Formats: sequence, structure tokens, C-alpha cells
Amino acid sequence: MKNILITGAGGFIGSHLAELCVRKGYNVKAFVHYNSANSWGWLDQSPQKKDMEIVAGDIRDYDSVTSALKACDTVFHLAALIGIPYSYVSPLAYVRTNVEGTYNVIQASRHFQIGNTVITSTSETYGTAQYVPIDEEHPIVGQSPYSATKIGADQLALSYYRSFDLPIKIVRPFNTYGPRQSSRAIIPTIITQILSGQRRIKLGNLLPTRDLTYVKDTANGFLEIAISGKLFGEITNIGMNEEIAIADLIKLIAETMNRKVEVVKEDARVRPDNSEVDRLCCDNSKLKKLTDWVPQYDLNTGIAETIAWMRENTQYYKPEQYNI
Repeated sequence: MKNILITGAGGFIGSHLAELCVRKGYNVKAFVHYNSANSWGWLDQSPQKKDMEIVAGDIRDYDSVTSALKACDTVFHLAALIGIPYSYVSPLAYVRTNVEGTYNVIQASRHFQIGNTVITSTSETYGTAQYVPIDEEHPIVGQSPYSATKIGADQLALSYYRSFDLPIKIVRPFNTYGPRQSSRAIIPTIITQILSGQRRIKLGNLLPTRDLTYVKDTANGFLEIAISGKLFGEITNIGMNEEIAIADLIKLIAETMNRKVEVVKEDARVRPDNSEVDRLCCDNSKLKKLTDWVPQYDLNTGIAETIAWMRENTQYYKPEQYNI
């Protein structure tokens, strides 16, 4: 690994990963979504942006992906549509971005004989846990159009490993949180509503459990998987082997912020019954056994840092609006 392309580098996890790779001494090419405002997403605020080569394109465009991948030996593919609620509105957008976008990356990787192609999956591909903790052998179940497209993208990538010997690795992170996360996610939703002075917090289903990893630990997991020589053609989870119910998460955040809140269930925020993933808890033993990954943040520390960052960056959020 020397010359790295990171797709989705302007996004939440992607921007943290790009910064980490710069700090580790890699040559980083950051692929961001082309737009007329010339915005680089979260990299606009990054102190490391001067040490990256930033290129704009569209993951759905094979030509721009191919051009960006020239002279690279490793690619981290993070560009995707990830909002589950919007996948009910426009499933086709998710097919084009998540499936076709992954095709563009792996086909270009095959063309250039890239030695290390790291594809980002999601714990949503497992659906509601059939057993816990969830290891990499757990069945995959598409309970939303989003998760279905990620399953398709994973399987397409693995088929390139089996059919063309393309050195593929699948990274399957469980729920990640931290600075820069979109307000469509549960933790920013709670924090930003409280910071705006609201005492009645609007949320969806409070019963599901999630396994939460701080974003810097997730980024370290990506890098550890990439540098490993043992994980080609395989799926590797990133998670904490812990779960917390949404109701308990609200209490933790409110107590950390020293606020008392009332939760109001809003129907628009509730997934269809058969689409809700009720329980997720990660088995991270494979990652720990085959890499040097050790998480540095527990939930209390990570939540505190996330709250502190959001206090200083409220201008990026609209807590009065439900963001699908």
C-alpha cells in the first residue's frame, strides 16, 4: 500500500479514513461527488486536505472512476447512498449508486490490476439477528431496498474475487457514530434536537438494539483490514460486541448532556414492520484475531466527544426537520 484512492472521501466515515491514511504517510487521492459548488463535503473543513489529491466525479460514472483509479495500488470504496428511509422512496437510485457504483470500482480495479480493493458493506445486510453475536457466517437478509443493494454489491464484488482473482476484501461495519455524521442517523438526531432546546424529542421505534462503534475506531478497522494479507475474498465485521436499545441510548445522551427529555413517537420515522431490523450485535472476533485492531473508545467516551463536536458545529444541522 502506497497510493490510495478513497471513494466517498467527502462523507462521514470516508473523511475520517482519508485523514487517518494521510497521518499514516500514505499518498491519498480523495474521490468526492462532483457538484457545481465545488464542495468537497467534510474535507472542506479538514486540516489534512492540503496533503491529499482531491478529485471530483460520480461513482455512477465509469469514466470518472477509471480516471481516478490510475496509478493507485489500493482503493477503499465507501461512496454509497446510505439513508434507509429514502431507499423506500427511490429504490432505483440505490441500485444505480450502490450496485452500479460498486461495479464501476471493481471493473476499473480489474482493468488496472489493483492489488487491494476494499469494499464497504453494512451490518444491515444481516437483517434482524437470528443469533447473537452476529459473525460473518450469519445469513444475509435484505429488509430494505438499501440493504438489498448492499447485499447485491457485496456479492458482485465477491464474484470478481472468485471469477477473476481480483483481490477483494469486504468490510462490514456495524453502526458507526461520531463527528460529521448525518442527521438522518439516530445519535445526531437526538443530540441536535436537544441542543436546539427541544424537550420533546421526536423519534421512531425505541425497541431495536444497535452495536455502536466510534468513527475513529471504524476508520482504524478499515485500515487494519486493508493492510492484512489474510482477508482477501472474505467478509470482516467491525463492531464492539455490545448492544444498546434506542430507549437506553436516549437516556445515556440526555444524562451526558444533563437534560431531561420526553420522547414523542413520530410515525414518519418508523420503518415498515417487516423492514425494521430489531437487533444487531457484532461478533468482532475475526477482526481481533487476524489484525491488530483494538478499539480506543467506549460508548460513554465516544458519545461525549460527539456531543462536544456537535455543540461547536450546529450550523451544519437542521434539527427541526426530519431528514430521510
